[in-house]
Amino acid sequence: MTDLNVEGMALAPGVVETIVSIAVGEVEGVASVGPSSASGLRSVFASKPATQGIDVTLDEEEKLHVSVRVDVYYGYALPDLAANVRKAVADAVASQVGASVGAVDVYVDGIQFAR
Repeated sequence: MTDLNVEGMALAPGVVETIVSIAVGEVEGVASVGPSSASGLRSVFASKPATQGIDVTLDEEEKLHVSVRVDVYYGYALPDLAANVRKAVADAVASQVGASVGAVDVYVDGIQFAR
């Protein structure tokens, strides 16, 4: 994504993705955001949230379309979890960026078992 301009403010690529990553990571039942193969090692060395697995585009109506890939913990109802992810993303982007979210697509890539 290139710079996003919202009400006279330009956001560099990765800013919205970072906000989305943090919001999704705080949803109960989400084990990781992005590709699960690298998430464990990446989380040990990364100082900020990973934005892999998050795609943000701007549609014709100037609304954001967000796609997010997650791994979830076993035992959570997937439709409810996806609804919670959608709400968390829309709320975070609206409050922190001031942009409208047109759609949030949630892709469940895997299930993890709690230890």
